Amino acid sequence: MIPFNIKQLETFLLVAAFGSFRKAAERLNTTQPAVSTRIASLEEALGAKLFERQASTVRLTAQGQQLLPSAQSVLKVAERLQLTAKSLSETAGVLRLGVSETIVHTWLPDFLKQLQTHCPLVDADILVDSSATLRSELMTHRIDLAFLMGPVSEYAIENIDMPPFPLVWVCAPDLELPKGRKLTLQELTRFPVISYARTTRPYTELYRKFSRDLEEMPRIFPANSIAAALKMAMTGIGIASLPRDVVVEHTMAGTLRIADCDWHPSDLEFTASYSSEPSNPLAEQAAQLAACTAHSYSVRASRARTQ
Repeated sequence: MIPFNIKQLETFLLVAAFGSFRKAAERLNTTQPAVSTRIASLEEALGAKLFERQASTVRLTAQGQQLLPSAQSVLKVAERLQLTAKSLSETAGVLRLGVSETIVHTWLPDFLKQLQTHCPLVDADILVDSSATLRSELMTHRIDLAFLMGPVSEYAIENIDMPPFPLVWVCAPDLELPKGRKLTLQELTRFPVISYARTTRPYTELYRKFSRDLEEMPRIFPANSIAAALKMAMTGIGIASLPRDVVVEHTMAGTLRIADCDWHPSDLEFTASYSSEPSNPLAEQAAQLAACTAHSYSVRASRARTQ
């Protein structure tokens, strides 16, 4: 029997995932000929042709499809063995991290401190963007881990639920709204409504609610950044629907006030999402660390609101 090694299996899984020798080489930080050599050696060891080579892409043969699950299992066992033998504090590399802006304004700083403590040899390369963009970046393997409005409903993506963010209505303190009682949606929407971007779930929920329950559609100002939405609300342009944890400092400082209404959008649901094919132990460990960090933040924020 001709022996094969873990590096060849890893290369096999990456080529299968990317459909490209070149992209697999870029991920492995090696050359395309080196990838070709590894695949050829693995094919010889297994006595099976794994890929059909085409002009610019490759695809699995029938034998390659049959061997793929076994290769995935072997690699996961090897990775678990490595993690057992090597503590997380010794893990080195770059974590390509995609983050929704809501997380930036809440528990991301805590997570980065925890990552630095537990993984001092890991550098975080951070992309801040919309959940729609982050989902696309994750699916095309341009990032390893995403904190986004999830879950990502793809078989190869693992999702870890994060604590939700309740949304509240906020406006400038001097905005001419009744105080001391709960407002109706009709009263609230006399002013423009500042929302998350058009491609988000909060915007879609607002639009559908207004279309169904109001005689006239109010003006909706989608904002592509939370910083812009905060600024618009503080200057009296309209009423914003934003996470309570994001606006708490502004309400305490008196630059915003919460407008109590008989309806508000659903809580924002976030996940830490990462690809399981090819396997990425660092992303998995970081996602679990993020879940712990987010839950701790949520508990602290809840206690602060009740004090």
